[in-house]
Parts: sequence; C-alpha cells; structure tokens
Amino acid sequence: MDGSEFDPAAARADILRRMADAARQAGRDPAEVQLTAVSKQQPWPAVAPVLAAGQTVFGENRVQEAAQRWADHRQGLELRLIGPLQTNKVREALNLFDVIETLDRDRLAERLAAEIQRLGRAPRVFVQVNTGEEPQKAGVRPDETDAFVARCRNVYDLHPEGLMCIPPEAEPPGPHFALLAKLAGRNGLRGLSMGMSSDFEVAIRHGSTAVRVGSALFGARAHA
Repeated sequence: MDGSEFDPAAARADILRRMADAARQAGRDPAEVQLTAVSKQQPWPAVAPVLAAGQTVFGENRVQEAAQRWADHRQGLELRLIGPLQTNKVREALNLFDVIETLDRDRLAERLAAEIQRLGRAPRVFVQVNTGEEPQKAGVRPDETDAFVARCRNVYDLHPEGLMCIPPEAEPPGPHFALLAKLAGRNGLRGLSMGMSSDFEVAIRHGSTAVRVGSALFGARAHA
C-alpha cells in the first residue's frame, strides 16, 4: 500500500481491534489498554484524519513542536509527553501536557516539583526506565528504579502512576516488558506505557496499559 492509499481511520480501527484481541487473549479487559497516537513529526494533514476518526490521546516528543501543532486543536484531548524533557522546558510542558512519561532524573523531579507548586497544576507522571541500559538512551537504570520512585514520592512529593520503557531495537521486547511490569508491581504502580507499532500486542500480553503507536497509525512519513 503506497501513501496515497493509506487510510488512517481504517488503520486505527484495525489497531484497536488487534489491541482488543491481544487483551482478551491475555485474560484482560480491552478497556484497560489505551491507544496513544504518536503524532510527533507528523504534518497536520496526516494528523487530522486520525483526530477525525475519534482519537483523543496523542503523544509528542518535543514541547515546542507540540505547542505549535496543537495550539488550535487542544480542547478535548489528552496530550502525553513521550520524549525527553529538558529542565528549562518544564514550565511550558506543564502548561501543555496532561501526562509526562519521561521523568528520569532527580534534577528534573526537583524542577517539576517547584513548577507544580508555582503553577498549581500537576500532570500525571510516569518514570522512564532504560531497561536495556543503553548509554545513548534516557531513563533510570532498572536497579535504580525503586530508589528513584521512592525519592519522587518522599522527597519531591511527586507520585508516579506508572513506568515507561523503550526496549532496544535489536533485542526481543518481551523480556524488557516483563522487567518493567515487575518493577511497576513491586513499587505499587499500575500504569505501564510500553509497546509501539511493531510490538504492541506483545506489550499488552505483558500488562501494558498504554501503547504508543506511530507509523502503523499514520503511515510512513514522507522523506524529501
């Protein structure tokens, strides 16, 4: 199927069907799993049909890009920051996003806590875990996750609702999803943001509560 034939509404319906099937096969209620449409770097003509199809939850990588994309379309949506957050962008992020999935260091936690106090607005928060311990990738190391979650709660008065991960591309994702679920369980966290276009069904079988789907939903991005 080439780009001219791609139907985002049909793609979304198919993804939702596959998500529901995966959940039922795992003995779960399909309503427990949310689809996050990864709209980062997508031109508005690609995003608009997905929005029109009824999608209300979108994931973005960069604060400024998201602010520009959603300036005139923000009402009724849930925006989730799924990319790294710089400390100098925290105030802007708090004014835009409902969920920040990439809390991964004390300096960011401290800044978030201060800005939440100042603005009186607290987003839902996930801690990003670098399950593959990749040096080029953001996230708390698995063996540091328990302590970091405890500091978020007890030092910064931040109360994460879950964990997020991006497994290494060259490795099977299942063990990484299982590790994230184990870490979440022992820290009393119910949310698991894991699974992307190529592996969201595997993630759902491991307990994912939010899958982040981009290319399977929007089609391949055109390159100049």
